[in-house]
Amino acid sequence: MTRRTFQRAGEAERRQDLISATLDSISEHGLEGATVRDIAARAGVTGGLIRHYFTGKDQMVQAAYREMLATMTKTAIDAMTNAGEDAHQRLQSFIVANVSPPIADPKSLSLWAAFIGRVRSDEELSRIHRENYMLFLEILESLVTSLLTSHGCKPTPSDCRNLAIAINGLIDGLWLENSLASDLFDEGRLPQIALDAVEALLGGISLRSAPDTH
Repeated sequence: MTRRTFQRAGEAERRQDLISATLDSISEHGLEGATVRDIAARAGVTGGLIRHYFTGKDQMVQAAYREMLATMTKTAIDAMTNAGEDAHQRLQSFIVANVSPPIADPKSLSLWAAFIGRVRSDEELSRIHRENYMLFLEILESLVTSLLTSHGCKPTPSDCRNLAIAINGLIDGLWLENSLASDLFDEGRLPQIALDAVEALLGGISLRSAPDTH
């Protein structure tokens, strides 16, 4: 029993190494230039061993895209969770995390640029992309609902969905800015711009202070 657990852990680790190597190769060479041979060399395995984990390069690319999106989303969720229970701080932390390193950095941008061109033509990549997008919207909807409710508002699901879509679009744009040209902005400037814009979308509710209960 101990031996089987060890083997499963070893296989899971090896598969993760291959996914990480795939992401590194795609980041450096693009989807077309990321060959199975290069990925195997980066992971320190033979090309034949890769077939034990993946049916081919397409499946490796799909696993890598899923991993990239999941890692970015988890980083933002962790920041939100660490902010505590206050609705203002949770939304603020989630927004700031999404427009700051390590989510917003040149490697993330190069990977996104490589994958996004294939999303419309690859059914599995499209499904992965849509699932992550819907999860992201659901998180934002929940955060917005909690915040507005804490201010005595009674938003409809449609109101919260529309705000989530708008905030997501804002995050995407500033994420792109910070990934492309972070050296052009003072430290913390883009996160502050993001918070200012979201506060405006929310009708002036500040994300940087708790509601006045007096």
